[in-house]
Parts: sequence; structure tokens; C-alpha cells
Amino acid sequence: MKLFEYRGKELFDKYGIAVPNGKLATGEKDFSNLNFPLVLKAQVPIGGRGKAGGIKTTKNLKDAKEKLSQIIGLDIRGYKVGKVLAEEMANIKKELYMSISLDRSKRMPLIMASASGGMDIESVPDDKIFKEWINPLIGIQSFNIRSIVSRLGLEKEETKQVSIVLSKIYKLFREYDCELVEINPLIINIEGEAMALDSKVIINDDAMFRHTDVEPELTELTPLEKDAKEKGIAFVQLGGNIGVIANGAGLTMATLDALTHFKGEGGVFLDLGGTDDPEKVKQAFELMKKAKPKVIFLNLFGGITKCDTVATGVKSVITKEGIDCPVITRIKGMNEDAAKEILKDAGLITATTLQDAAKRSSDLAGGK
Repeated sequence: MKLFEYRGKELFDKYGIAVPNGKLATGEKDFSNLNFPLVLKAQVPIGGRGKAGGIKTTKNLKDAKEKLSQIIGLDIRGYKVGKVLAEEMANIKKELYMSISLDRSKRMPLIMASASGGMDIESVPDDKIFKEWINPLIGIQSFNIRSIVSRLGLEKEETKQVSIVLSKIYKLFREYDCELVEINPLIINIEGEAMALDSKVIINDDAMFRHTDVEPELTELTPLEKDAKEKGIAFVQLGGNIGVIANGAGLTMATLDALTHFKGEGGVFLDLGGTDDPEKVKQAFELMKKAKPKVIFLNLFGGITKCDTVATGVKSVITKEGIDCPVITRIKGMNEDAAKEILKDAGLITATTLQDAAKRSSDLAGGK
């Protein structure tokens, strides 16, 4: 379960990790005990809030009221903002990155830290990211902490502060059965105090029964994902503009990889599994239409699934309701020749290979 930022910071505060003074804000009264300037942050379970207009700075009460109204109700990649965290602005001296995650390949917790905080960790060069694996049987040791913190270029007192934070987030990570605890940025303010300006905490779903003090958020799924779940369809929204319909998790992931190879971006992927029920296919295509991708890429392998019945479901939707974007199809397997004829008759673009279909989809979506 992904916790909203304010929930993660409640846990940080519980473990003695400093966070900015703040509260959830819904109106003017919620700013009364806070000192301006403030930062208003949309509470959604995904990144990229700032680029979407979900983070704004405010100088006074009038400004805060106006910007709060702009954020409440904002749609950020399918999530409607219902909560906003208002925090006093910190005086930043240094920004760091720090996280503890579970390295499943080594079956050990992994600490990652960098002196390049405040940016997406994927954008930081590998040689600027420092890693340390922790033996789960003995837990974090002082030498683990020194190994990480000594490489961050900190002053003596700063090193002490960050070392304390690291030991505390490891304790939180273990005691709350976390898959991830991330602080980005972890700052050193001008007073020399280490403080978490952001939080990202993910708790293992199967361990939630042990943590009754953590209230689950009900906005983990987007409205379309909730609709798909009710229909029994595996559907996930990403950040790109190409909708992918495939059958089977392996083929779906291979399709996304092929799009990435040709500079395309998967925006929504929908896994049909082993179904060839035309009605289920029709529901899947209707969901995809609601997501409004720039291109739809249908990639199907018919083993147990009959290709022609899937094609019948696709044609049914397009004939009755039309389609607002190009549809690239690549179908292999049982009754594929009949399926291709059905899809051609529906006016869809057919491709022979995965590479050809992925390239066409990426080009039509604006990939290079």
C-alpha cells in the first residue's frame, strides 16, 4: 500500500525524523497556525505532481486560498486531488536523496543515497548513487551507516544528523514491513538540522493487518482502474500515450519493451489473459477508449485464446461506437487468418511482426 506524503510524514514524526510544520488544508481556517511562505502539495499516490501543477508556493493568505482552489479537484494522471498538504517553507542548505528498498534478487534491504537530492533518482548518474546492502539477520550496523554517509560530502555535524536519520528509517522499514521508504529530498537546513521534505512509503499489502494504526487510502486505483477491476479486467494506467491490449503478463511486458525500443511510451496496458469472450473483449476496448490514448496497439497470441473471437469483439465496438485513434494490430496463433480479415474489414492496421507493429505505433504516437 502506497501512503500519501502526509501519512508517510506521520510515521517519520513517530520515529523522530524531523519534517516541516504543516497540516492538511481544505480552507482558510487551516492556514491559521502556519507561518508564510507555505508550500501546497497535492496528495496523490504518484510522482510528477510539480509538473502537473500539484505543487505551488504561496506568500500570503490570499495567495494560499487562490492556489488551494486551483489544486483541489485537479486531475493528475487519472487521480483527482482531494487532499492538499500545506507546509512551512524550509531554508535549504543541502539536498540529499535517501531510500531503503527490498532487493529481491539478493533478498536483502538495499540502502541508496546520493548528494544529488531533489531530482528523479533515475536522472542521477550511477557513480553519484551510493549503495549498501544490509544483512537482515543482523540488521543495520554502524559500519553500514558510515559506508554510505561518508560518501555524501557532509560536514561533521551534518554527517551525525544524516546517520541518525538513516538508522531511524531502517527501523521504520523493518517494523512496518515496508517495501520502500524514500526521502527525496532529505535536506540540511541552514540551522544544520536534517529534515525530510518529502516522503514515499510503501507497506506490503499482506502485512497491513499488523499495522492497524495506518489507515488505508481509498484512491490507490484510478477511476478507470476501479471500473476495470469491477469487470475482472487487468488494467493499469501509466504516463505515456499508447494504449496496449495484449493477453498474458509476459506478452504485455514484452510489448511495452518493444514500444520503448522504438521511443514509444505505453500509457495504458490492458491484459486480456486467456479470454476470447467477445463481450469481455468489447468491455476491454470500451475501457481503452475512455483512457483516450493517441494510438491503440492490440498484440495477441492465440494459444488457448481464439484470435477470430477476439477480433469479433474488437470489430463490434468499432462498428457500433467508432474509434478516435489509429489501431495497430498484430495477431498470431489459432484462427489468425480469419482474425486478420475481420480486423481489416473493420478498417484497422495489421502488422506481421511485433517489431513492425511497435514501430508503427510509436511513429503514429510521435516517437522518434
